[in-house]
Amino acid sequence: MNSILWSPDHPEKSQLYAFAEGIRKRYKVDIDPLDYASIHRWSINNLEDFWKETAEFVNLEFNRNPDNILIRGEKIQDTQWFSGSTLNFAQNLLKHRDERPALVSLDEVGQEIRFSHSQLFDEASRYHRALKNMGLQPGDRVAAYLPNRAHTVLAMLGATSLGGVFSSASPDFGAQAVLDRFGQIKPRVLFTCDGYFFKGKWISILDKVKHIAESIALERIVIVPGSSDPADLAGIPGAISLKDFLEQPGDIEFVPRSFMDPVYIMYSSGTTGLPKCMVQGHGVLLNHLKEHVLHCDLRPEETTFYFTTCGWMMWNWLVSALATGACVVLFDGNPFHPDPGALFRLSDQEKVNVFGTSARYFAAVEQAGYDVLHQHDLGTVRTMLSTGSPLLPEQFDYVYRSIKKNVQLASISGGTDLNGCFALGNPLMPVRRGEIQAAGLGMKVEIKDENGQDVTGAQGELTCTEPFPSMPLYFWNDTDGQRYHSAYFDVWPNVWTHGDFAQRTESGGFLFLGRSDATLNPGGVRIGTADIYRIVESLEFVEDSVVIGQNHEGDVRVVLFVKLKSEPGRALKPEEIDTIRKTLKREASPRHVPSVVLSVSAIPYTRNMKKVEIAVREIVDGKPVRNREALSNPECLTEYEDLARELK
Repeated sequence: MNSILWSPDHPEKSQLYAFAEGIRKRYKVDIDPLDYASIHRWSINNLEDFWKETAEFVNLEFNRNPDNILIRGEKIQDTQWFSGSTLNFAQNLLKHRDERPALVSLDEVGQEIRFSHSQLFDEASRYHRALKNMGLQPGDRVAAYLPNRAHTVLAMLGATSLGGVFSSASPDFGAQAVLDRFGQIKPRVLFTCDGYFFKGKWISILDKVKHIAESIALERIVIVPGSSDPADLAGIPGAISLKDFLEQPGDIEFVPRSFMDPVYIMYSSGTTGLPKCMVQGHGVLLNHLKEHVLHCDLRPEETTFYFTTCGWMMWNWLVSALATGACVVLFDGNPFHPDPGALFRLSDQEKVNVFGTSARYFAAVEQAGYDVLHQHDLGTVRTMLSTGSPLLPEQFDYVYRSIKKNVQLASISGGTDLNGCFALGNPLMPVRRGEIQAAGLGMKVEIKDENGQDVTGAQGELTCTEPFPSMPLYFWNDTDGQRYHSAYFDVWPNVWTHGDFAQRTESGGFLFLGRSDATLNPGGVRIGTADIYRIVESLEFVEDSVVIGQNHEGDVRVVLFVKLKSEPGRALKPEEIDTIRKTLKREASPRHVPSVVLSVSAIPYTRNMKKVEIAVREIVDGKPVRNREALSNPECLTEYEDLARELK
């Protein structure tokens, strides 16, 4: 077994212990409230009782109580949860109407917004009343193209208070990437900004907003100011300033919705075309609260922070913590501006208890040589969360050696698809070097080998063999459900196959070994190859391209191979590489910019004319390529094998 780096001092004081002890007494079952394995076993063997008890323990508020907790369908994706119930998403996040801190919004240039729970309710009521005056109806889409600031949370609360469906993207996305997403769901209202600060520099996005406004039929575009200078809204159809849009504060008439009604639309990475639009319901909130309360032990008097953008599911995850009564801290900007201590200073200043970031962030701080241990107190931080990419064993060592010695380091893993975690930490188990502590409660996670057998100690596919409430309700514009089925259930019938390679250890923990598909993951942020292809192949000198994520120095770096229209295979000119990088940054995002750009004479394709990203990636990572006969031009792989020597 891997060595233990941290053990809980008083696990019997955790909320998970109290939850398990209540189960033991109420159901007269033989579970040990200090033994996570026995609690997890009960949770997956008694799904209906588990989710009923969880909803009560985390105080999920219903307007009408459910008739049934769980009704199974012929297919796992047809499962009905909490049927007959009604509730409102925003009402649950705004139920703590007191003067304790609720939301702190900070950015890298010192702008800040602070709300108590009662102030947050009042401010959300202004968005609610403005959207209501527009006639927003349940099911109408409201989109946000905004930084990670208070306005995004308020737009979401205003939309969901009326039963609207909310979707967001980060302002560093290019206009086409936004159109690929919002263009499918056709929102009535778009909340956007005029610009944002990054590395101390003001970046205007009004040109992108104008292009979006001209390309999607939007009823209203609400412009949120990013600085003190007023934005010029001329030429943007339907645009109005936030100040002119909002109403006076008042009451909120929360619209009751069924548990299975939509709340969020999230997006796949767009590997094979336009991103899939995953419609998610109130089960997302229940699962988030399970993770906040039972797994993170977050309490109403505490403060939580996660470094994220509004284009990542961790934003949705973080904001749900408002329903616990805790204070949520948002940060927008570069986490290394003006130096690598920015987020640690924020943590000390705001007395953060649960601090979340990515594995890539820890790696970057280590590479910078920044002395966290002696520069920052971090006295209130009891738990550090990491996701986005696997946290390497050496990074566990680094955190305990150089950031904080007595902290629960909880690596977590799940996905945008479920807006939550399959595996994460818990307050009962020790932290072992390189391991995620355990599978999530209520999640019947199995690691299946090639024969479909659940295995321990061997690498396999991460699957979930029982339904869970935060599964997508459906995919947008997927009337027959085929895209939904093929995304998760094609491998084994009625088994969610997630696309991760993982390994369960003897201790009950998990090692995550990377994606089993071609999705890129630089810096812990999922990126679809289709976004890159659409942009790169529109350049006049590029005929074709293939892009991969190369395992490199504990992270994944993007490597782009291009076939030139003239003289394929010749060395790229510096100005051509510069054009590729600048165009990707402008039209997609900085994360889409490749670390390495090389020219090749041919792009490998399957016989049915699909690009073969995985074969190229395997070659670059020094692994054998299987099933070459599936390629229409396997001879071209020799060139990639030669180039791989340059990419070590």
